[in-house]
Amino acid sequence: MKFNTLYEIVKNSIDKFSSRIAFSMIGGEDVSYKEVGERVEKVKDLLLNAGVGAGDKVAILSSSMPNWGVSYFAVTTAGMIAVPILPDFTGEELDLIIQHSEAKAILVSDKLYTKLSKATIERLNIVIRTKGLNVISQRVTERAEAAIPQPDDLAAIIYTSGTTSKPKGVMLTHYNIAMQMTVIPPLFDYNEEDVLLSILPLSHTYECTLGMIYPFSRGAHIFYMDRPPTASALMPALAQVRPTVIASVPLIMEKIYRGKVRPTFEKNVVLRKLYGWRWSQKLLHKVAGKQLKKLFGGRIRLFAIGGAKFDSEAEQFLYDAKFNYGIGYGLTETAPLVAGAVGKMVRIGSTGPALQGVEIRLDDINPATHQGEIVVKTPCCMVGYYKNEEATKAVFTDDGWFRTGDLGSMDSDGWIYIKGRLKNMIVGPSGENIYPEDIEEVLNSNRFVAESVVTEEDGKLIALVHFDTSALEEYYDEFKHKMAVSKEQLSLKMEEVKRDVMEYVNSKVNRFSKITKVVDNEGEFEKTPTKKIRRFIYDRSNKQQTEQSEQAEQK
Repeated sequence: MKFNTLYEIVKNSIDKFSSRIAFSMIGGEDVSYKEVGERVEKVKDLLLNAGVGAGDKVAILSSSMPNWGVSYFAVTTAGMIAVPILPDFTGEELDLIIQHSEAKAILVSDKLYTKLSKATIERLNIVIRTKGLNVISQRVTERAEAAIPQPDDLAAIIYTSGTTSKPKGVMLTHYNIAMQMTVIPPLFDYNEEDVLLSILPLSHTYECTLGMIYPFSRGAHIFYMDRPPTASALMPALAQVRPTVIASVPLIMEKIYRGKVRPTFEKNVVLRKLYGWRWSQKLLHKVAGKQLKKLFGGRIRLFAIGGAKFDSEAEQFLYDAKFNYGIGYGLTETAPLVAGAVGKMVRIGSTGPALQGVEIRLDDINPATHQGEIVVKTPCCMVGYYKNEEATKAVFTDDGWFRTGDLGSMDSDGWIYIKGRLKNMIVGPSGENIYPEDIEEVLNSNRFVAESVVTEEDGKLIALVHFDTSALEEYYDEFKHKMAVSKEQLSLKMEEVKRDVMEYVNSKVNRFSKITKVVDNEGEFEKTPTKKIRRFIYDRSNKQQTEQSEQAEQK
């Protein structure tokens, strides 16, 4: 069935699946499709009685829970415009977004409410608590009017965190979002027997569309966690829910592979040797894959991975293990999916071909590498960035295609391979194009490395590395066991590890991608809510430019 608006989706699901459970909180409430409809009407009424009507913006700042979806559906089906806000924004950023979006109301969870300033709260017509859907404060009491939304009406403004410092408000219409219900099914076909475990923030388009709206349109049952999906929280949740579908970002599976799977095969010399041969590696992957399926509850039929480039070594493990996974590629600006692969379609390192109804091409192709910028034409593409005509103009080609900012190549039959972000590309001393993501993938395959960022400093490539503490501890224990050592000797041993990591990487990359230094980055890198590293924080070339500019101004 084709939908043109979120209003049509919500009405159809509430009528068709009324007695089924739509949303559940692990260890908490179950909410049926019928009850979702009743709560939607309650929230609409609260907003309308506070003078918030069709065309007005309503912010949603909440942790994941059944009432997040209720809030989103209440706002969008009344002809209002939802402004989902990522929970990781600072208080200052939240105030700025609410002000910039011109939101008249907010639905907010208890912990996040404390991040809002008094001035922001006092400007809003009404503040509603998401947990109980009760009014925290209300400034206006006159009644506004709702409207049944039309396909071209704005449904949401989503402020992206991205990996840059300045958020932008992506404007998506009802048609943009609703058409995902047509684009997605040939790739990921959910049904009313599916049980999902939601582990990403609902304010991100990937989780909102694939993890909430799409399964809701299919009568599926979605579970939410009341805490972040750390290993200690995720394992019991998987055992309890036994999901059939999970939508995830690559980092989750990469962490499982690097932290749980690979160390098993590096415990001793014999296993390490076996793991180095491809034929035995496949067998070991199959054995580990069976254990992984059990870990996920034994019913998983689809582990959908999207949001960033997937590490090829971790993907090879899933492929060999015959673990049921799919790759999706898209952006907030495209609501999000534009390409993907699942099952027999999967090719290691590829995001698959364009989805039905979507066109993809490469622009500004480098004749030597056959790589170019990925540009797309899709019915799900945003209408622009809110109150930012300059940024909007910059991301569309003259013939109206959307510039993704991703560099990639394409097979003759349309399978896409993403190289990295254009803005992350480093130009070498002789004009070579260097892609830090490629070097980082090699770095992250080293047993001592948990994650890394490659940046430029003084015209040279350096690697900022967050080391795997358990691997280091095991290595140090072996060293300490063999001889009595001092702190100075341990420090020298760490320098030896850094040199080994650098030699390991430089033996596997081309000559102009070689790193000159490994720097220990204590603790994990700061990330966006969808687990992408905020690269701009660690970009040493930008810091150098800023320092030089400041020094010049002082002179």
